[in-house]
Amino acid sequence: MTPEALLANWNGAWGALGVASPGNALCDQLQRRYAEPQRHYHTMQHLGECLAWFEREKALAEHPGEVALALWFHDAIYDVHAHDNEARSADWARQALLEAGAAANAAERVHALVMATRHDAVPQGRDAELLIDIDLSILGAERARFDEYERQVQAEYAFVPDEVRLPRRRAILQRFLDRDAIYATPRMHEQLEARARANLQRSIAG
Repeated sequence: MTPEALLANWNGAWGALGVASPGNALCDQLQRRYAEPQRHYHTMQHLGECLAWFEREKALAEHPGEVALALWFHDAIYDVHAHDNEARSADWARQALLEAGAAANAAERVHALVMATRHDAVPQGRDAELLIDIDLSILGAERARFDEYERQVQAEYAFVPDEVRLPRRRAILQRFLDRDAIYATPRMHEQLEARARANLQRSIAG
């Protein structure tokens, strides 16, 4: 997405919550997070791809502003050595919403949406389904982009020996493949499901 499109999405998300945008400083801070040097996949490229999907599919959301802000914050904290990135990102999102004057229940829903990106359970509810479909859209990307994604994830975890990393990676991908459906929303399922399964099978076969 262009910088102008990113800013429009950012301001529109806050407006949908009925509060004034906290301004460009927080938006810029988040973008700096996504540009950190340890990141190779969880970057502005990933965020931009997610927000582009959101703009196409946002009519499905019950609370579109909350889904958009959950996307902005879902990888805000990304330490490859930590296991609480989603929790810390979710806490930051909730704090930012409350400080901006958003309703407490909206802040809690955004917190829950960010936590759903742990991908440890099938998402429940329309907003969670949309958010997770968007976060997993990379699995159904065209072959060249999926292969680039695989290289990017490998680069983020280059410090892990292959004999440890590769079995863990295959197990993670197999869990998605084992689902009855990877994508819950109709259009993303139609567009991405078959290609995602082909990509996953190819990656697991290695």
